[in-house]
Amino acid sequence: MKRARRSSWLAVAALTMTLTPQTINAAQADRRPPPGQPKPLVIGHRGASGYRPEHTLAAYELAIDMGADFIEPDLVSTKDGVLVARHENEISATTDVAGRPAFADRKTAKVIDGIRITGWFTEDFTLAELKTLRAQERIPQLRPDNTAFDGLFEIPTLDEVIDLAQRRQVGIYPETKHPTYFNSIGLSLEEPLVEALTAAGYRGKSAPVFIQSFEVGNLTQLAAETDLPLVQLLSDQGAPFDLASSGDPRTYADLSTPEGLREIATYAQGIGPSKNQIVPPDASGALGQPTSLVEDAHRARLLVHPYAFRNENQFLPADFRQGDPANPAFPRAIGNAPAEYARFYSLGVDGLFSDNPDTAVAARTVFCGNVLFPAT
Repeated sequence: MKRARRSSWLAVAALTMTLTPQTINAAQADRRPPPGQPKPLVIGHRGASGYRPEHTLAAYELAIDMGADFIEPDLVSTKDGVLVARHENEISATTDVAGRPAFADRKTAKVIDGIRITGWFTEDFTLAELKTLRAQERIPQLRPDNTAFDGLFEIPTLDEVIDLAQRRQVGIYPETKHPTYFNSIGLSLEEPLVEALTAAGYRGKSAPVFIQSFEVGNLTQLAAETDLPLVQLLSDQGAPFDLASSGDPRTYADLSTPEGLREIATYAQGIGPSKNQIVPPDASGALGQPTSLVEDAHRARLLVHPYAFRNENQFLPADFRQGDPANPAFPRAIGNAPAEYARFYSLGVDGLFSDNPDTAVAARTVFCGNVLFPAT
């Protein structure tokens, strides 16, 4: 794997102003990994999506430059069966398709995982057609600087993301999006994903790959088709669509119990919970007391990679937000994200998903690496 990049060390230097032993104590981060224990992974969530439009090669490249260990492509299918990186198969929020007259007649309504959605869908476009579109920032109200890159980048294919990961010597962490839906329209995601990873030389539990899904059935299917590591995604609400639609009463809460985790361990090597499942917010929105989820998962021999960490106040616990709440710019202002990272690193997570890999790497270096001050 790669060495720390210059941008990561610059971020470390910047954090000396905010992440101190006192900050860590304030975050109740009272446990550092012992010497020799692997540091938690930093996974570039949709790339460095805090700084570039998500799921573009530019976002993935920047995540790598910032020191991410893995990059995460969410995968959907084109009409001609090619896997491409988009967070959703409905692409009006992440591309300029709505402004393309040639594709005006592709706008339609569909039911995806039980929810009726109107827009433009990847499965109605060939790869050649999708390649004529350009990415745009999904949340411009929170990340206005990212709109400077609107219209510059294509939608990448899985093969292009794999090529980038291998050239830059980082891991790849693909997620299958809406697998039951895609299977129902004859565009199954699992077989082409395994085929692409195998062709690229990824084999065995030690390969720098994790395959993740919010559904259960496709992961159990994948467990029989590949020996690559699998991760069951969880949520602090709801249930996996494939279970709910088949009459299985289990919810994500059920899967997160010690019994549920032991069941997950029969087909997967890790879990990807919401960060709220590890440290739920209290009534004020501040970080509350941690649950036993990390310890329970580790007892079941499962890795724990929570999602999703972001720097803006909008996404931070109330006690880590900074600035004047009356200011209209308050939601997009940068809060004390390093303290949140320190809190979760202290709880023994094995990795985490971050929109801002530079902050995640810098906080990890300070907290886990004892670089800027000695352990207390």
